[in-house]
Amino acid sequence: MIPPIDRRRFLNQIGGGFGGLALSYLLSSDSKASLLDGRLHHAPKAKRVIQLFMNGGVSQMDTFDPKPRLTELHGQAFDPGAGQLVESVTNSPGFKVLKSPFAFQRHGQSGSSVSSVFPHMAGIVDELAFLKSMVSKTNVHGLGSYMQNTGFTLPGFPCMGSWISYALGKINENLPEFVVLPDPNGLPYNNLGNFTSGFLPAKHQGTVINATSDSPIHYLFPPTEAKHITPQADRAGRELLQSFNGDYASLHPHDTQLEARIESYELAARMQLSAPEVFDLTKESNATTGLYGLGGEKTDDFARRCLVGRRMIERGVRFVQIWSGAGGPTRNWDNHSNIHSELPYMAEQVDRPIAGLIRDLKGRGMLDDTLVVFTTEFGRMPFSQGQSGRDHNGGTFVSWLAGAGVKPGSTYGESDEWGWKARKPTYCYDLHATILHLLGIDHEQLTVRHHGIDRRLTDVHGHVIEDILT
Repeated sequence: MIPPIDRRRFLNQIGGGFGGLALSYLLSSDSKASLLDGRLHHAPKAKRVIQLFMNGGVSQMDTFDPKPRLTELHGQAFDPGAGQLVESVTNSPGFKVLKSPFAFQRHGQSGSSVSSVFPHMAGIVDELAFLKSMVSKTNVHGLGSYMQNTGFTLPGFPCMGSWISYALGKINENLPEFVVLPDPNGLPYNNLGNFTSGFLPAKHQGTVINATSDSPIHYLFPPTEAKHITPQADRAGRELLQSFNGDYASLHPHDTQLEARIESYELAARMQLSAPEVFDLTKESNATTGLYGLGGEKTDDFARRCLVGRRMIERGVRFVQIWSGAGGPTRNWDNHSNIHSELPYMAEQVDRPIAGLIRDLKGRGMLDDTLVVFTTEFGRMPFSQGQSGRDHNGGTFVSWLAGAGVKPGSTYGESDEWGWKARKPTYCYDLHATILHLLGIDHEQLTVRHHGIDRRLTDVHGHVIEDILT
């Protein structure tokens, strides 16, 4: 009788490089594909998710939440009444009310108001469900980014993409289940912490891909200039690595970092065949690339990432996160200095690509089972910072959803007359609970025991926002 052999021992004994690693994946059956293993809590509406994250804090009263009261009080001292304390995060002396410099108009059958900075998104409002009372527990970028991604303001917790990967597993074995497409200008606040798997197995962390690079996936192939990487040297290196992995695994059988590394080799073997095709946009029609704004001076980068994101989910990636804006004081949505110039600069980059993405998904019939989420970490203040900037505001901001199971042309919640605080607060917990619900997951049942606590994405909070669901 042949004794059973586990994955690590198999990898330690065979030679054959990536092909052998891929074979080990196909032959192994000692690991569950996902937590739920196909047994969803209820029938899902969504099969995959594209999240569009605007890094820096999008100004709600200058985009989707018009406030005529600010025009009436422009230049006057901001006073919400009832002795309420008004504070700013950085430096906003005087608290002078600042009206929006952008004109708003109602659009579509729903009559949703959108400012002039988003002329293309204005044309798709009847596909969107607006959340106009989003709030954050913080008005600090790093903490706010953690909260919107992980449900906590502290580091060390798994992000939503990792939870979804952990719960549902892969659709396509040749591609990652959770992909991150960052802004080429740099990573957002918290850097890779936004895409972490936290205390979940390391294999569920986001795979960061630079879609606009000549080499989108680092180290998938040896660099052309590395002439010293011969087949013989490559084979010797793999054999040595397998030996080290086997020795380490025998001493640390529960180390998920090693498990993730081994699985990354297996995935790399399969991606060498499948990944290059995903990034080949020459196969897209001129009509499609024009819809996204590919080739445009301002829109090309974000358009390329949105189009790659669509191609990824089309081929089985479950969760794609696309970022606009790097961390830091410039080139993002953190408009402290001049809302007149800073906001249009960022909005022009994403407006046409996002509208194109929604139209493209709908035209292909993919919007029926794809959920698109637009969000940011917090909003901006109704008073000026300096002459014409706006400071951070965790009191209210706007997100929207579109696609699978979402009621098109709907709105939930509202902010006060100044756009200072939400009247019906909606937290990230509610947004996360709703996203999981659409994927067939009960957020209260998706838990992992960690340090004696049953942890979940929504902590001890969260309600599904039924009002925006079909």
